Formats: sequence, structure tokens, C-alpha cells
Amino acid sequence: MRETPRSQGTAGDAEPVLPQPRPGCALAHTTGASGSGSPHRSDGRPPQTPRGARHTDRHGGPGTTPPVPGPPTVHSPSAPRAPFLALLTPLALTALLALCTWQIAAHGPLRAHDERLGRAIAGSALPSPVAEFLADLGNTAVAVPVLAVALGWAAWCARRAGEPRWWLPPLAAAVAMAAVPALVVPFKALIDRPGPPEPLAGETGFFPSGHAATAAVAYGAAALLLHPLLRPRLRRPLLVAVAVLNLAVAAGLVRRGYHWPLDTVASWCLSGLLLWAVLRVSRSSHSGRPRHSGQSSPGG
Repeated sequence: MRETPRSQGTAGDAEPVLPQPRPGCALAHTTGASGSGSPHRSDGRPPQTPRGARHTDRHGGPGTTPPVPGPPTVHSPSAPRAPFLALLTPLALTALLALCTWQIAAHGPLRAHDERLGRAIAGSALPSPVAEFLADLGNTAVAVPVLAVALGWAAWCARRAGEPRWWLPPLAAAVAMAAVPALVVPFKALIDRPGPPEPLAGETGFFPSGHAATAAVAYGAAALLLHPLLRPRLRRPLLVAVAVLNLAVAAGLVRRGYHWPLDTVASWCLSGLLLWAVLRVSRSSHSGRPRHSGQSSPGG
């Protein structure tokens, strides 16, 4: 029998031979490059997979995988614009009021179109008794008692619920109602606009409309006070009903010849500014209410 030739070197001179992959064995169990420390790569680069980034525990076993970083936090671009958006409504109302006042005082083209529209509405088919009834909804004898009832109900519910500043929203609504004549009367004297031909021909001081402003603030403030006390499905219909009611009051005033259309538009701008202030005060008051689990609103 022939013997396999052996190396001429001694056993001490033999170099260690790295184990070679056997057929059928997974390459993942082979040893990588010398000093790489990774069985999956053939070079010295560190692994890039989360499995290779695991840290061993104190016994040498595989540890936990470090948390994978999530997407970078993106700051909403609308956050810095929040104060501007909060002031967008009063700025728009002020701009519209300034435009109407300028056109009326300067006898601009908008005033001519306004008077033409007013004459067309005055000659419309809306019955005079109906128009008179709608215009009367802007009287203080009708609108202010409605607001008074809403003030009392909102104050009673808020105090019963234990709100610390239960009196603040009703007080803000009452102040807004008192501010209507304080703003409208000087405005009328400053602009001194003549009224429609009938039935108040020859008189002046029609811009803006006191009846339209009274209706807008009284019914609008009442809706803002009652809004958080109602069931959610009733809140939107309440706001829609108040908007339709104010449109009806304006239509009755113009149909009966008590005001021009822009007189009511200017009143809505003034009233919108007052109602915006009431809404801000009401929200600041409700933000400080105590939160109790399972407690519902008194009107809910």
C-alpha cells in the first residue's frame, strides 16, 4: 500500500489551515475575513443589517436589537401661522367694512350698484306684511329678550357644572350687545347716508343698520352661548338657523325700504367683530373648566 506523501516540514513549522466550506453547508457559517468579526462578509467592513448590529449580553449570547429610528420629525408649517389664522376673520371683516364705508362716503361705483339692487328688492314680490314681520325681528324689544334668556340659561348651566368662570361668557355677550348702539350711532352720524325713497324719504343716517346689527349680535351671541350646551347633532342646525334668520331680517329691511343692502352688510361686519370677541372669551373660559370623567353637560 502506498502512503500519502507528507510534508517535509516538522509539525512545529506547519501553518494553521483555515477550515474550508464543505459541499452542502451553508456559506453563512463560514468565517469571514480575518479580523472582520463577522461571519457574513468577506471583507473588513462592519455589517449594515440590524441583525449584525445586535449587542451581546453578559453571557456572550445575542442581545436585543437596537430600536430602529423612525422617520424624522417634521414640524407642521401651520403651527407658526396659528396666530395669523386666528386673526384672519377679524381682519377680513375689518377690510370689508372699510371697503363699504369708503364706497358709500366717496359715492363710488359700489354705492351705485347697491342702490340699484335696493330698488330691485323693494319692488320684489315678497309680501309687505311678511317683510315687515322680518324687519321687526331686529327690534331691541324682540331680539334683546331672546339674548337675555340665553344669558340666564348659559350662566345657570355653567354654574351648575362647577365652571370656575361661569359668568365670563354671559358677561361678554352682554357687553357686546351694549356695544352695538355705541358703535352704530356714531357711524350713522359720521357717514350720514340718505335712506331709500320710501317710506323714509328725506332722512339721513342709514349706514349702518341698527336693526341688522341688533339682530346679528343678539341671535348670534345667544347661539354661541347655547352651542356647547346642546347635543352635537343640534349645534350645526342652530348656527344655520341663526344665519338664515339674519338674512331674513336684512331682506325685510331692504324690502320695506328701511335700508340699502350695504347698510346691512356693514352691520354684519361690525357684529362679526363683536361676536368674534365673544367667541374668544367663551373659548378661554371653557378651556379652564374642570374635566371629570363620565360627566356630561347639563343640556346634553
